[in-house]
Amino acid sequence: MAKTTRYPPPLHALFAFGTRPEAIKLAPVIRELERRKGEFRVTVCLTSQHRELLRQVTSFFGIEEDADLDVMIQDQTLEHVASAVLTRMVPVLERFKPDVLLVQGDTTTVFASALAAYYRRIPVGHVEAGLRTFDKYSPFPEEMNRRLCAALTDFHFAPTRTAADNLLREGHEPTRVYVTGNTIVDAVQLGLRILESKSAEERVRLLTECGLEEGFVRRLVSDAVRLITVTAHRRESFGEPFERMCRAMADIVARYPDVEIVYPVHPNPNVRRAVRHVLAGRERVHLIEPVRYEQLLLLMERSALLLTDSGGIQEEGPSLRKPVLVMREVTERPEGIAAGVARLVGTDRERIVTEVAKLLDDPREAARMVAAENPYGDGLASQRIAEILLAGLRDA
Repeated sequence: MAKTTRYPPPLHALFAFGTRPEAIKLAPVIRELERRKGEFRVTVCLTSQHRELLRQVTSFFGIEEDADLDVMIQDQTLEHVASAVLTRMVPVLERFKPDVLLVQGDTTTVFASALAAYYRRIPVGHVEAGLRTFDKYSPFPEEMNRRLCAALTDFHFAPTRTAADNLLREGHEPTRVYVTGNTIVDAVQLGLRILESKSAEERVRLLTECGLEEGFVRRLVSDAVRLITVTAHRRESFGEPFERMCRAMADIVARYPDVEIVYPVHPNPNVRRAVRHVLAGRERVHLIEPVRYEQLLLLMERSALLLTDSGGIQEEGPSLRKPVLVMREVTERPEGIAAGVARLVGTDRERIVTEVAKLLDDPREAARMVAAENPYGDGLASQRIAEILLAGLRDA
């Protein structure tokens, strides 16, 4: 890390993020640093890699941006996002002159922002560092975004011991690798506290605003429905694997008359084409537009189980004590699989149906999953990150 004498409190932290998952997991860190007014000054820069979904999260958590790179365009490519973030981040860094840049996770925003900070000799803190599948094409491009960002990072905030060990095996300096827990646990707890202030009718309204029928929502709120919430959008599953996943969902509702599926469908055309082809018009399958984070929290909270290929849901599910079935061949979050709070079921149609049936047919099977200890932390990750930054930057 570059040596400098410009780190007396308040330390200036610039957060850069561009997608909804990044915003969710950075929200509690931003809130924690903002709470420590005498110790930190916070600046927020959005890249708007995903514009609409991002704004939903910042609004819910009360986060206001100081700059917006506005990189999103129609049918954007990875090359466009990487080059636009790198180029447009430079004047932001020159304007605000932060003491540290904080990024989260595995997006193109993460790698390009970290590279821009490195070029300006600004230390980088990587929240949720060290996740690996060791297959550079799965997940694509997230696996390489993480590895490349790690080479530029000064503070590796690993969510678990496994993630920290991955970084140490890659040769990263042990004194720069910290096990903090995953900030998703902090975010879920923060989100639930915000939702606790809402009445039952406000919760019904939030869910009907998703595009769900009020009658269904009231049955859901009264526990008259066994709900499966689905999120699926990964690039490596486009094509035939996605069709198999969707056909498995159709099989499940046909087999269980009391089960309904809510699937907020990602806007990617490759996702929508497969989903509509197989699931459009299916009874008890509710295909809706992407939902706000608070709405997703409510849906997950009411679910019997979660069916997903999302990284974040693999962590949010255990935090909500919900069984998680992961429709992927590999995952960079093996801790959940090892702990038993999640199961890797792949994209095979019959296997997905079989694994869902195990949980729906035997309540004890589901109870065993949710009784396992959450491997992703205790909700104090944001506090640990703040303390590490204070100690690390003062000693720089």
